[in-house]
Amino acid sequence: MEQRYPTDLTDTEWTILAPLIPAAKPGGRPRTTEMREVVNAIFYVLRGGCQWRLLPTDFPPHQTVYHYFRTWRCAGVWERIYDTLRGDLRETAGRTREPSAGIIDSQTVKTTEKGGAAALTAASASAAARATSSSMSSGCSSSSSCMRRGSRTVMGPKRCSGHSSPACRDWH
Repeated sequence: MEQRYPTDLTDTEWTILAPLIPAAKPGGRPRTTEMREVVNAIFYVLRGGCQWRLLPTDFPPHQTVYHYFRTWRCAGVWERIYDTLRGDLRETAGRTREPSAGIIDSQTVKTTEKGGAAALTAASASAAARATSSSMSSGCSSSSSCMRRGSRTVMGPKRCSGHSSPACRDWH
């Protein structure tokens, strides 16, 4: 298949990735969308940073692409793909499939002499309280909060990272 965009998968890449893409659900209508095109469209949006609605027309409809992206994200498919590919790469390099240790690099930033909650201004303390209340009301038990149903604000760097939050199950 010819690459139309720099983000499109090569034939070799697709050969590696295709077995990791979930099969169609049994029953119902058969899948008519080409999964390689869906993955290419997802990579186009993620790499290019455009909105889903701005996908070029030679990709499947943006609603279809987003549906697969979101379904796979909530089901943990992207994490399984990453873990599988990372394990394969580590074995190819002659290392164990899973890392035996990890390094966490944290940076200490001095905010004020008092630090902690005392350093918050009244406005930022109020915003922090609203964010905490908002994430708790969404039912999110993750360390990063979910996008709440009906809300366009994101309470954290990730939205619905594959945990069993009601936001994953209900948000459309």
